[in-house]
Amino acid sequence: MQPETSLPELPRSRALALRLAQVESRNVTCLSPTPPIFWERAEGANVWDVDGNRFVDLGGGFGVANAGHAHPLVAAAVADQAGRLMHAMGDVHPPAVKVELLEALAALFPGGGSARTVLGSSGSDAVEAALKTALLATGRAGVLAFEGGYHGLALGALDSTWRSDFRAPFAARIPNRTVFARFGDLEDVVRTAEKTSEEIGAVLVEPVQGRGGERVPPAGFLAGLRRLCDERGWLLIADEVYTGFGRTGRTFACQHENVVPDLLCVAKGLASGMPISACIGRAEVMDSWPVSRGEALHTQTFLGHPPGCAAALASLTVLEKEGLAKRSAELGAWALERISGSTAGLASVRECRGLGLMIGIECREPGIAIRITEEALACGFILLPSGDRGEVLSITPPLTIGRSALEAGLDTLTRLLQ
Repeated sequence: MQPETSLPELPRSRALALRLAQVESRNVTCLSPTPPIFWERAEGANVWDVDGNRFVDLGGGFGVANAGHAHPLVAAAVADQAGRLMHAMGDVHPPAVKVELLEALAALFPGGGSARTVLGSSGSDAVEAALKTALLATGRAGVLAFEGGYHGLALGALDSTWRSDFRAPFAARIPNRTVFARFGDLEDVVRTAEKTSEEIGAVLVEPVQGRGGERVPPAGFLAGLRRLCDERGWLLIADEVYTGFGRTGRTFACQHENVVPDLLCVAKGLASGMPISACIGRAEVMDSWPVSRGEALHTQTFLGHPPGCAAALASLTVLEKEGLAKRSAELGAWALERISGSTAGLASVRECRGLGLMIGIECREPGIAIRITEEALACGFILLPSGDRGEVLSITPPLTIGRSALEAGLDTLTRLLQ
């Protein structure tokens, strides 16, 4: 599928940018030097802006739209649930649909053992719940995370997020109980743990780093982490907010090495568009939380939001019925081979890498990736840079994207990189 048009004048988007600047914190949406397009509707892998232009979404809405934008089953589930019950009292008088979702998540937990879940609304929520659970279970506040890792911007999660530009403005509120090892390096994990004064209670890892630049660790790394955690009494927290639900070619990326984490954080593709997340854990670990006597230690007003739960259940159904994990594995392998071949020898490209439909093109300079994202938008393709310096072109489309649309996008990127 070729884009219908290169980027024309955007009078309505530009007008909305001016209005937004008057009412939103200036740190949220980047409005200059080029104002963004403002989305109006989306379907499958296609997005239409308020000026009527169509784009192919190579980013999947931050890796959220695993089942595609507005998948009919997901949209219908949300509409039906909202028409019957929009809100409930999630931790006091819960909606029935919350139970159904928790049962479905327990059934998906790697390893097949008994599992329990804390629901939330964002990836940061899931990580916060995991970090709290680890402290309750081990009594140790120290966490080992990884250079390049991104786990969210809430204060607890921020302590384990690598990038200094996110951490520095809030340093006075960050506990600094996290130490960082080199991603993919088991020997450095041991060295880092042994030289710190922190008592490590958990290791927090993305099986494939997402915002860090689609970084895939060496084979055996996750399995090695599991062994180290078992030997040293650490909990293994797999942050699969980005990699979960078919993105890398398996339901969860940790399953590529048959690794069973103690705690599993998911969000993004869980509901293919609705804000819901989960921290799923082995029952014996999750049972470190005390029994509720009427006041939960960790909760929120919208916990188990009914339309979100319904969307998640529908999205999980689509994932299974349409074989999206298998499709991601096959289409992703084809795409990685194609883009690796077409960019081989280009002076602008350092490396192409990925797993499933989570592919990164690392450019030799950050400015190249940033320029290409702007030029690709003008050609009708939406994608974002990733990596600590914005040096990687991140390709994470809906798992339902057509091969021809993806091929057109890859060919456009190759042309722009020359």
